[in-house]
Amino acid sequence: MPARIRLQRKGKKGQPFYQIVIADGRAPRDGKYIERIGTYNPLTIPAEITIDADRAIYWLQAGAQPTDTVRNILSYKGVLLKNHLQIGVKKGAITQAVADNRYNEWLQAKEAKIAAIAKKKETSDRNVQKTRLEEEKKINEARAEVLAKKAAEEAAKKAAELAAAQAEQEAAAAAEAATAEAATAETPAEPAAETPAEVNA
Repeated sequence: MPARIRLQRKGKKGQPFYQIVIADGRAPRDGKYIERIGTYNPLTIPAEITIDADRAIYWLQAGAQPTDTVRNILSYKGVLLKNHLQIGVKKGAITQAVADNRYNEWLQAKEAKIAAIAKKKETSDRNVQKTRLEEEKKINEARAEVLAKKAAEEAAKKAAELAAAQAEQEAAAAAEAATAEAATAETPAEPAAETPAEVNA
């Protein structure tokens, strides 16, 4: 069975990270490999891929078969295009200078496209963060209004309770004063004491 260019999974649970390796087709996925030619991190946007193009081309020309995912990665990084151009150079269809020129043009266009995607993602993240901050600000303002309204209601309630208590105290004081006046009015006046002159008379 020919060698395979495939992914070997690494990383934590839920956080995959892959190595691009050359391995025997009969070897287990995460088993021994012949050579590691790159890495692939799918968690970033755009995906972070590093690959040794020369070694990948060497193994492709040696008959190694890439898996579907690795084929997409090699196409994305331009390895398949470079391999195709090198085949043309070997056959004499184009010169090495023309092949290098075509590859460099494609590479520049690809890098510009990747940069545009990254910029778009950054702008999108910034807009999302701005929208989130505005929503949080609105929520905080609404919460502050509710708290202020509640505080005003509590202050009004306390003021009403205080006024009612004061009115009760004033009413109680007035009632006590009225009771005292009534008690004073009901008490009979004491007779005037007789003078000694009136007694002798």
